Amino acid sequence: MKLMMRSFGLALTGIFHPWVLWLTLRPFVIGAGIWFGILWVIWTPLLDLMKEFLTNSFASASIEKILSSVGWETVRAVIAPYFSIVLVMPIVIVSIMVLVSFTSITSVLRHVEKQNAYQGLKKEQGGSVFGSLWVAMSSCFVFLVLFLITLPIWWIPPIFALIPPILWGWLTTRLMTYDVLSRHASEEERVELTQIHRGPLLMIGILVGLLGAAPTFFWLSSVFVLVLFPLVSMFMMWVYCLVFIFAALWFVHYLLFALKNFRELKGESI
Repeated sequence: MKLMMRSFGLALTGIFHPWVLWLTLRPFVIGAGIWFGILWVIWTPLLDLMKEFLTNSFASASIEKILSSVGWETVRAVIAPYFSIVLVMPIVIVSIMVLVSFTSITSVLRHVEKQNAYQGLKKEQGGSVFGSLWVAMSSCFVFLVLFLITLPIWWIPPIFALIPPILWGWLTTRLMTYDVLSRHASEEERVELTQIHRGPLLMIGILVGLLGAAPTFFWLSSVFVLVLFPLVSMFMMWVYCLVFIFAALWFVHYLLFALKNFRELKGESI
């Protein structure tokens, strides 16, 4: 817990550094360019397809009744955009997370490792680009499968407050842990540290997932946002980039300090 709080404080301070804020722009520009083009092409057809599905679905009446009961007076106008966003949003967020993983984490590492606390920390290069790619692709695939399987029960209290943060926490932890340790730890150290700190690392991932839930709630709670989703989503992508860069800082500080302590306890050269 002490190490988690220490690394959280350092990440909170570090996120306001001009260079770190600049790092949020690279994945944002790439992601926004890709998704602006995709949404420009598919948004209207996706809405039409969703309206047709909801009109002909046996569950449409039940869905409208449930949403109306919680205060959605204009449910017929927003139900198609709402469910379209529910389908698109996880893919958008996962793509942003992967972009941050491949375009910014190394830069965050180089920025943090210059600090006095990590001076002289030996780089064992226990990972590779192909390893990072495999972890990213396999983890995202598992996440999306679990997302589709569990989506129907997300709306049942209190499941909606449990499953999404756990899934996002698991994915964030998988991506961040490998990318951070692949530069400094050996393969053996990476595996052992991941096992030793599995609980705290997952907790950091879940907390980051809860932090990322704020812009998601904004997306899903405003009719204005639903109608202008392709445009508003561009800004939200930057918000997610900011959240994931903060997550990278948190994981970097935690894991580098954990690696340093691990080597000191084993009596090895730092």
